[in-house]
Amino acid sequence: MIFYFFLVIFLQVNHNGHLTFDSSYSSYSPQRFPLYGSIDIIAPFWTDLDNRQTGFVLYNQYTNGSVLQQATQDINSYFPNLNFSADWVFVATWYEVAYYGTKTTFQAVLISGGQKCFVLMNYGSIASTTLSAGYDTINSFHHFTIPGSFSSSATGDNSTFSLSSNVNVTGRWAFQVDSGVRGCQKKSKYVYIQIYKYKA
Repeated sequence: MIFYFFLVIFLQVNHNGHLTFDSSYSSYSPQRFPLYGSIDIIAPFWTDLDNRQTGFVLYNQYTNGSVLQQATQDINSYFPNLNFSADWVFVATWYEVAYYGTKTTFQAVLISGGQKCFVLMNYGSIASTTLSAGYDTINSFHHFTIPGSFSSSATGDNSTFSLSSNVNVTGRWAFQVDSGVRGCQKKSKYVYIQIYKYKA
């Protein structure tokens, strides 16, 4: 499987609502992007989550079948004129994970095909909390914050994450990360991802 995210090696699914690369990251305190730090991070819902008593952190990868067909269709709809064809999809789901007595469900979906790669963030029921959502790279050469992060409008019954979108699909945010939302250049080196789950 090949996925470009700024020359990283390992993919970590962390229980506090983020994916990191090269090593796990246990920070439960959300931080504002850009971090200007030493990690690559994809954070659909970075906050203090606890799945020890309720909820699940699940992940799966796909290299054929209907999930790839749906990913291909979605990406070509959101990013027209690419003639994109998905050959790998990785889905991480935080399902009804606990935040101080409430439950939250969201996903990060990584999609690659050829030398093009995308990240989707999907939002279901969102608990009221303070959170950071978006992505950031080492030294913050490339970063994006979903509007509403660190505000009361991000969560609860009227969550801007669940009710809005940057691709006109309610509750979904999509980003191309091989050439970058902010103009980063596509990397010429293939990156092989091994998948690990961080456990509390």
